[in-house]
Amino acid sequence: MDTTLIVGLIAASLTTFAFLPQSLRAIKTKHTKDISLPMLLMLEFGVVVWIVYGSMISDIPLLAANIISFIFVTITLVLKLKYG
Repeated sequence: MDTTLIVGLIAASLTTFAFLPQSLRAIKTKHTKDISLPMLLMLEFGVVVWIVYGSMISDIPLLAANIISFIFVTITLVLKLKYG
């Protein structure tokens, strides 16, 4: 496996799963008061742009990481809007 690909996969994994604890906590506690709505909206939009970019350059690791991130951020955003 190419070193560049390994570094990319490690970076993608870390940044993708960094949001998982926040999502799980929001699901468990239904408490989202301290989560910034503008931050979630900006992150959601940024992830969508990364997905578009990944599609344009056919980068599977980039696409996979950002699709997973999109799921986590969307769950947290929905909970924020619901429990605000």
